[in-house]
Amino acid sequence: MHTGPGAERGLSWPIAAVLTFLAAASVLVLEIAAGRLLAPYVGVSLTTYTGIIGAILAGIALGAWLGGLAADAFGPRTLLGPTFVLGGLAAIAAVPIVGAVGGVGLGDGFVAIVVLATVAFVAPAAILSAVAPMIVRATLTDVATSGSTVGRLSAIGTVGAITGTFLTGFVLLGLVPTRPLIVAVGGLLVVVGVALSFGLRGGGAPSTVLAVAAALGAGLALAAPSPCDTESAYYCIAVETDIGDPNGRILVLDRLTHAHVDLADPTELRFGYVQRFADAVGSYLEALGRPGEVLHLGGGGFTFPRYLEATRPGIGQTVLELDPRVLEVARDQLGFAPGASTEVVLGDARRSIERLPDDGFDLVVGDAFGGLAVPWHLTTTEFLDEVQRVLRPGGMYVMNLIDYPPLGFVRAEAATAALHFEHLAIISSRETLAGGGGGNVVLVAGAEPLDVPTVMTRVATWGDPAQTGSVAEPAAVRAFIGDAPILRDDYAPVDQLLGR
Repeated sequence: MHTGPGAERGLSWPIAAVLTFLAAASVLVLEIAAGRLLAPYVGVSLTTYTGIIGAILAGIALGAWLGGLAADAFGPRTLLGPTFVLGGLAAIAAVPIVGAVGGVGLGDGFVAIVVLATVAFVAPAAILSAVAPMIVRATLTDVATSGSTVGRLSAIGTVGAITGTFLTGFVLLGLVPTRPLIVAVGGLLVVVGVALSFGLRGGGAPSTVLAVAAALGAGLALAAPSPCDTESAYYCIAVETDIGDPNGRILVLDRLTHAHVDLADPTELRFGYVQRFADAVGSYLEALGRPGEVLHLGGGGFTFPRYLEATRPGIGQTVLELDPRVLEVARDQLGFAPGASTEVVLGDARRSIERLPDDGFDLVVGDAFGGLAVPWHLTTTEFLDEVQRVLRPGGMYVMNLIDYPPLGFVRAEAATAALHFEHLAIISSRETLAGGGGGNVVLVAGAEPLDVPTVMTRVATWGDPAQTGSVAEPAAVRAFIGDAPILRDDYAPVDQLLGR
């Protein structure tokens, strides 16, 4: 028999089930949405999601513990309404908190990720996770059936978490911008909390005050400027006008500047790595004696496909682009108007390349990124098997990489490519290759050696040749690779290898 603060009429089973489901689902909606909300400030990587998951789990553990203590001390019926309202308020507050804290420039290391995820999402995860022990306390009426009651509520909470995960990742983030989604979830929690407060006759006044605060927070969250022009299931997308060129457009995905295009002149290449693409493949394509067939892994701003179409009439191009919204932005705002010989295939490049024919391309261009990292499954020896399969004999593979000292990822990718291609070259600034700097590095691999003198002559036309060098000779490439690991599907720690 119950005594003390918990001696209250038990919560009905249907209400308990619905509240348990809603609280658990809301936590997972916030967890999945957190990745998109944090992306413009710390990027998207395995490290980002690791930090978010860790912060959310810390909140769940803290909330479950404190929620149980509070339920025993004060009685769950008085607490449930205000807890839902406070959870909604904390969820809404996460939006301006991320904007304010992320905007100070924390960087993209694991410390910055954990700090940002913690200050924004531990509180709502903890408050909403306090609901479960409160509902158990309010539902239990007989110790003899306590095991089955707790088990059923735990199962319902898990189903709610699964539903929140699938609904957010598979549907909502592709339909609704992240900030309105989080605010809407918070608003729903506030409404439920206010209804509970008055329905259970406990905490009505505090819930009303919190609801007013939540409404003000929602207005602040929605009014705050967003770093995104539009959002997709994969990216926060923004297009900026180049200050020095009214025809110039810059594509920003999450926190990374992905592309520069000149709307009036597709042959204008502003970014150094795209210039190096042109340097590396120019003489190779000229020597073919025919237009050639090119496969692009990643579209982005479609700068290089536009360049090749303008400079190599009749060239055939296939672009594998993950994000339909990126393609839409490229067509609407970046001057991408593909000709009859250019095809865009939407979907993950790893799956898409498997459906392409053997010996179908003379050149493969790798320029796919998630944040600063090439997606790990596009770096492994198994993936390079596919690249080698679709290349014609004598074909060339060029790949854009981003890394910083000690260039662990570049070295590992070069070591992996060396298993598949007889000749390698690495083109980047001399400072980067000497270990004193970082940024874009272009890896060139093929059955024939790179024409280094011609490439260096081309490099000189873009600017100061002293800032650019190449590693082309076999001995130099082997020395650069050193004892770097081979990247395989079961071991490809790209995020951990990247220099920061």
